[in-house]
This record gives sequence, C-alpha cells and structure tokens, in this order.
Amino acid sequence: MRLRSLKNKLAFVFCGITLLAMTGVWFYVVPQLESSLRAQKRDDLKRVALATVDSLQRVAGSNVHAKNLDDLVRAVADTTDARVTLFAVQSSHKHPSKFWILSDSAAAKEVNGTTALAHRAARSNRTKSGYGRLNGQTVAQAALPIGTRRRAEWVALYSRSLAGVTETVDLIRRQLLAAGVLAGVLAIIGAYLVAGLVGRRVRRLERASRRLAAGQFVTPLPVRSRDELGQLTAAFNDMQQRLARVDRARKEFVANASHELRTPLFSLGGFIELLEDERLDDESRAELLSAMHGQVYRLQKLAVDLLDLSRLDAGSFELEQDRVDLGELADMVAGEFQPAVRRGDADIELRIADDVEVTCDRERVAQIMRILVDNAIRHTPDGTHVTISATRRNGSAKVTVADSGPGIDSGNAPQVFDRFYTGDSNNGGAGLGLAIAKELAERMHGEIRLNARRGRTAFTLELPTQVNGR
Repeated sequence: MRLRSLKNKLAFVFCGITLLAMTGVWFYVVPQLESSLRAQKRDDLKRVALATVDSLQRVAGSNVHAKNLDDLVRAVADTTDARVTLFAVQSSHKHPSKFWILSDSAAAKEVNGTTALAHRAARSNRTKSGYGRLNGQTVAQAALPIGTRRRAEWVALYSRSLAGVTETVDLIRRQLLAAGVLAGVLAIIGAYLVAGLVGRRVRRLERASRRLAAGQFVTPLPVRSRDELGQLTAAFNDMQQRLARVDRARKEFVANASHELRTPLFSLGGFIELLEDERLDDESRAELLSAMHGQVYRLQKLAVDLLDLSRLDAGSFELEQDRVDLGELADMVAGEFQPAVRRGDADIELRIADDVEVTCDRERVAQIMRILVDNAIRHTPDGTHVTISATRRNGSAKVTVADSGPGIDSGNAPQVFDRFYTGDSNNGGAGLGLAIAKELAERMHGEIRLNARRGRTAFTLELPTQVNGR
C-alpha cells in the first residue's frame, strides 16, 4: 500500500479526527459528566437531609431513650436512602469540639471513614456538604448541626454511596470505547469510499491532461457535480476548447503566412529572370522594376504586420498613456495620404469636432487610423470620397473612417477582422491590417465597429477619454 496515496491520507485524517474527538470526550466530557453527577448526588443528599433533620432537632437536648433514638435514626436513614450517624458535641477550653457517636443507622460503634465534615459543621454551626470516604468507598456527605443558634449539641452526618455514579461513568466509558472503535472503522471505510470516488475523477482528469499535453484533443469530460472537482473539470473543458481554437488559428496563421510570403517571393523570382534577358527594352525593364518595388513594399508591410501580431500575441506590446488630440492626429494621418489624393486614388475630407482629447498611445492610434484609411482607399474605386470624422460624447471619443465605395457584403462583414481575410484577391494586402487594428483598440480599452451597407462602409474606433483615472 502506498502511504502517500489519497486513500491512505484520507483514512489517516478521518481516523485522526475521530481519535481527537474521542480523546476530548474521554478526558474532558466524561470527567465533567462524572463531576456533575457527583454534585447532583451531593446536592440531593443535602436537600433530603434538610427536609428530615427536623425530627432529630425535636429530640435534641431531651432525655430520649437510646433505643428510641436508634429507631429514629434508622427511620431517617431509610427515608433518605443514606447512612445517618448522630454525633454528640461537647465543647470546652481543652477540647473545643469533642465528638462521640450517639447513634448510627448501621449500628456501628465507630465510623470507619471521614468525619471532618461533621467537625466543620460543629465549629461553624452551619450546614456543610462535600465528599468523604466510608468503609473504603467514596461517598457524598452532608453534616447538619443540631441545637441552638449559638452552639451545636449534636451533628447529624448523612452519607450516601457514589457507586451508582461510578458504575454509570464506567458504562459510559465502555460504550464510548466501543463507539470510538466503530467510528474509526467507519472513518476508514468512508475515507476509502470518498477517496475512491474522488480518485477516479482525478485520474480521469490526469489521463485527459496527458493526452492534451501530447497534442491529442479529447472529447469534453462530463461535469456531474458543482463541487470543486466539477468546476475543475469545467475549467479543463474550457481550456481544451481554447487550446483547440488557438491550435487551429496557429495552423491557419502558418498556412496563410506561408502563402502570403510565397506569392511575392515567386513574383520577384520571375521578375529577376525577366530582367536577366539582355534583349529586354528600357520601357519593359522600368515596368518590371516598378512591379518589383511593389512586391518588396508588400513584403515589408507583411513583415511589419507579422511582427506586430507576434508581439501582440506574446503580450510584449507596451502602450504609452498620453493626452492626445484626435483632431490633430487625424489631420496628420490625412496629410500622409496626400500623394494618393493627388494621384486621384481617393478624395479625403476631415470633419473634426472641437476638443476631442483622449488618454491613449499616440503612435498606436495613428497606426489604426492609417490602417482604416489605407483600407478605404485600396478597397474602393479611384476617386472614391473618404471621410475622417472625430467626435466626443458621453465619456468616449470616436474616430470614423467612411467611404462611398461599393460596400461590404453582409455575409462577409463578420470576417473582416479575421487574420488574413482579404475579401478579394486583387487588393494587394495580406488581410492583417484590420486584425491588428482590432487588437490594438482592445489593448487600449476601446473597440472598432463596422457599419456597412450598399454604397457606404464605415469603421468606427471608440476610445474612453479617461483610462485608470487619468
């Protein structure tokens, strides 16, 4: 048996708890119970003694016959279910409290036990109760002085055996010992049953985790309870689903990235072969060089986009927090596209409200604007009207880039932010711009929304004006 197994550990814990509980009952509860029973016996004896002492009080100081006194003492003893010993008390300077037996319900001439309680009652002239020894047994005692208020002439010592209390406590101890053994056995059985149920669920999770670590996705594990193991199983299923999505995304990313890199590289290889032809005229050579510049630019942009995505996925993308005027930033970005405006690729119009300031990363917001404007120009016919607007309302600022192009098909709208999605094969892009823009917006606690219909496409970047109280 493995001492470190869950079953044995639970068995030890359950037995330990049972042992501690039984020890506490044995050494604390049982003694307290015994003390309470003894005190109850003592108090009951004192109560019945006070109720029966009057008959002795009435004959105190009289010339009662010894036989009659013995009969009276035995009658009191029978009534109280106790041994009654009547002492005579003589006080003098030499012997402050001299005792001798006047009568005893057991017809004894002397008491083989404790009489200290009777002496205390005689000296104080007050009723005393306590415990003593009588014929080798522990007894409860009550000593009652009999006489005047000034001096006790007699002392009646009531003694009652505590054997019943001892027998009761011994019975409780035996029953407790038997119950402890039974509880220990049940604790071990219960520990093994509980550990078996828990162990099966844990081993199922362990096997599934090992298969998942080996790259083998398994069917979701059944969640049959709402306890901690049930929550752990649900978390494992959720983790597996997320890992499966990440794995699919990784494979798609590698495949798409390979395709996007292969296309311009093959094109460049073909252009180089054409340029090696000595019979190529200058005009054709210039066209090939222009096409090569385009493919190189495409490769550069793809490399930058892939680097940004890898940094975003790795969580190493650091963002600055500055106060930025979105109006000035939109004007700067629009100025960067003036060569395209002069070529007639698009017509850009600015609609900027006053005081549109937010706390954000200036360079990353500018990068998002460039992506949206570039996307609007590349996916629309030449001369399309593009509007850049910036507004502020209800604690947030919005930058909207809208174009009057053909629009986006409603079936394709949910996919525009997916990585490597281009919508068509003639736009010259890798389909990473909008994915990067969306990731950056979310890192700055904002979002990008698409509002598309026939004849108009609008992307809106919304950012909070304050971040973390700044």
